[in-house]
Amino acid sequence: MQTGSFQWMKSLNKSTILNMVRVHGPISRAEIAKLTKLTPPTVTNIVNELLQDGLIVESNLGESTGGRKPIMLRINASRFYVIGVYARLGRLDAAVAHLDGKMVHQCAQELPLQMDQTAFIKALQAIAKEALAMAEADGQPVLGIGVGVRGLVNPRLGELVFAPHFNLKHVPIKTMLEETCQLPVEVENDVRAMALAESWFGQGKELDNFITVYAGAGIGSGIILKNELYQGVSYGAGEIGHTTIDIGGPLCWCGNKGCLEAHASTPALVKRARNMMEGGRKSVLHEMVQGKLSQLTEEHLFAALKQGDELAREIFIYAGECLGIGLANLINIFNPLRIIVNGSLTRAGANLMEPLSHTVKKHALSSSANNLSITVSDLGNRAALIGAYTQVLRKIFAPGA
Repeated sequence: MQTGSFQWMKSLNKSTILNMVRVHGPISRAEIAKLTKLTPPTVTNIVNELLQDGLIVESNLGESTGGRKPIMLRINASRFYVIGVYARLGRLDAAVAHLDGKMVHQCAQELPLQMDQTAFIKALQAIAKEALAMAEADGQPVLGIGVGVRGLVNPRLGELVFAPHFNLKHVPIKTMLEETCQLPVEVENDVRAMALAESWFGQGKELDNFITVYAGAGIGSGIILKNELYQGVSYGAGEIGHTTIDIGGPLCWCGNKGCLEAHASTPALVKRARNMMEGGRKSVLHEMVQGKLSQLTEEHLFAALKQGDELAREIFIYAGECLGIGLANLINIFNPLRIIVNGSLTRAGANLMEPLSHTVKKHALSSSANNLSITVSDLGNRAALIGAYTQVLRKIFAPGA
């Protein structure tokens, strides 16, 4: 075997054992050999390297099966840090986390709604350096930085290809951050990052096939197939918000008519409520905005719903029905085990989820829908940030994924 091939195989085995300890630890060397089908000497040699690297530690003794009690191994979670950065319209969030995904530090920065590429990069660099300073104050080495950003992303190049909400194109996030921070950087679309977060730390943890759907200011999905994040040939997979649910529907910013996002995103719902009120519908929303309908926001809709306002309730029922059609299409194409819904629209609770589920049952093939569960994410608004640094964890523990 050539030296390069041997080193590659050794690296692959090292990651396999490291991930085995992460998933199943505390675990003995003998159990690792049994599960991985690697020889005991190979396991021993690689475990010794991982111990020397500080990535794993020996913990308590395990149960004996007749001989000496085995020494158990676990991830040395607090030995290293990873950093995640989430970029969305108007705000940057960053987190420092242990190798087990537990957040240790957080920081945030408000962004202007309009900014050019230079200002956007400077803001990213500033918050990444702030997070790095937090890690350095603890004396802990950082293994990498992951960025989740709203828009079309090329993760291979680490480039934000197009972000309509930021009005930015071809932003070299990976290159610029690596120059600034001198660390490896991973970049991914925010909703696909959410799917990674669910796969490692959320309701997708035990599932091979599931879909995360984000429904808020925009609508998108992250697809996990056979335990791998599906990105698409040109990294555009998951754009459920731009699937057509009504060919004669309202114009979407993408230029198409009747997109799901043009019907059920929060800006679309605010516009729908405003049109209904201008048409004479009574609602507590009139009082909330003091008759100034141009000032209506999604927060007003949620507040009115809480007060039992009928118009607000109808708005969220409509959103649930539209999303249900979109989800039924996903189910009929991908046949997932679970769909995990996230985003601000989930604040509407049963007013959204009940019509959504009813519409899915009506439009999805029963053969695909019968074994499906639709849930609301437990990770909530932390999902994209967790997913950002999960990219780094995936490179450490499962580099081939």
